[in-house]
Amino acid sequence: MASNIVVRMAIKNDHQFILALSPRLAEVAMLAWHTDDVIQTMQDNYIGEMLAKTSVPHTLLIAEEHKVPLGFIHVKEHIDEISNEACAMVTLLAISPAAQGKGTGQVLMQAAESWAKKQNYRLLHLEVFANNDNAQGFYQHLGFQPEMMTMVKPL
Repeated sequence: MASNIVVRMAIKNDHQFILALSPRLAEVAMLAWHTDDVIQTMQDNYIGEMLAKTSVPHTLLIAEEHKVPLGFIHVKEHIDEISNEACAMVTLLAISPAAQGKGTGQVLMQAAESWAKKQNYRLLHLEVFANNDNAQGFYQHLGFQPEMMTMVKPL
């Protein structure tokens, strides 16, 4: 399925595509105790931080097919809260609706894992919204396991 998908480093011209996926990322949160506007603002700010210059080792990759962008992944160095060692963290993975089911996510995750291994990290972290069952199933299929869970109670 993913045979025609190529992964490359993102360039500044990709920022519009990345920002256009922000609403898609926000809609999967499904957090009843936050308004849609608050979630969208959080997601927009998170992408803004991701696109900002940083001294932390990171990579931003674009998956494309026939020069058409399908999705992106951002991976950066992160300090593991348990072992206090440097590791890699997938901060964002987003696939355009038209690219769903093509294997794009799996190709991008393989690229992220490859980058992390080249950095000599032992662990690859990621966070996923608790209500995003599809994403949780996808990550578990790739070998990820839950480690910590944040719980919230609206007051």
